[in-house]
Amino acid sequence: MYYIIYGFLYAISLLPFFILYRLSDLVYFLLYYVFGYRKKLVMANLAIAFPEKTEEEKKIIAKQFYKSLIDTFIESIKMLSLSGKEFDRRCTVDIDKVNKLAAEGRNIQLHCGHQMNWEFANWVFSKNLTIPFIGIYQVIKNESLSKVFLKLRGRYNTVLISTKEFKTKVHTLFKEQYSIGLAADQNTSSIGTAYWLYFFSKPVPFVTGPDKGAIKNKTAVVFVNLVKKKRGYYHFETTVVTPDASGYKDGELTRIYRDLLEESIRRQPANYLWTHRRWRHTYEDRFEMWIDTKPRP
Repeated sequence: MYYIIYGFLYAISLLPFFILYRLSDLVYFLLYYVFGYRKKLVMANLAIAFPEKTEEEKKIIAKQFYKSLIDTFIESIKMLSLSGKEFDRRCTVDIDKVNKLAAEGRNIQLHCGHQMNWEFANWVFSKNLTIPFIGIYQVIKNESLSKVFLKLRGRYNTVLISTKEFKTKVHTLFKEQYSIGLAADQNTSSIGTAYWLYFFSKPVPFVTGPDKGAIKNKTAVVFVNLVKKKRGYYHFETTVVTPDASGYKDGELTRIYRDLLEESIRRQPANYLWTHRRWRHTYEDRFEMWIDTKPRP
């Protein structure tokens, strides 16, 4: 089954971009206008993030988001046959200051959000960093499809570790110098022990691992902003938060991350994953880890 799926997707990837984007337009039309895939959730999320915007403005963002979402999946398929030279033309990164930290012997945590194109993010850092890059991924339930994406994501020697394996392998991984990419805005199942703070206009739980891990391991922390320049072209901006996180208090790095992520989303609101149920949990007074400078709700 793996070879059938891989062969089918690879054949699609051989199509030129302009044809693939026509296919993306068709899927967008069906997803948004016919099936309304998670449209209520997307509009509810946009209402939380941008209460000051009109309904028409939020609909425009939603439509642009669906187009970007489908493009991301189409572009991911295209990566199966995309040459390294063509990828470098379409995807650039501010890497010098990150590699300077690596040259100084620093371990590096790259903090990003669920912005598009996340598959390009993996390649651009594994191709351009001077030290090993660790990528954390969610296991795809379909074994054959999972194998396809592992092959794709490992093309430039990313050290791929599933979320299920991470805790058992982390000590081995961190014995040598490393960099690691973390999408720190994912939901956590441990809402009682999560860091709680406002994300736009409503409190949400943030995972504590990136914050505590950076402090414990004295890593450099770099925020990555994924910028969509135009269709199929991306630039990754890097902001060095600190070359050594050991002097920070618990929760401080998470607040900085929240602020930088909100700023980047406001710059390109259609480039964030609005189908993600980011605000599904409700804050309760029994949750002790309130870290925002604003008062509790």
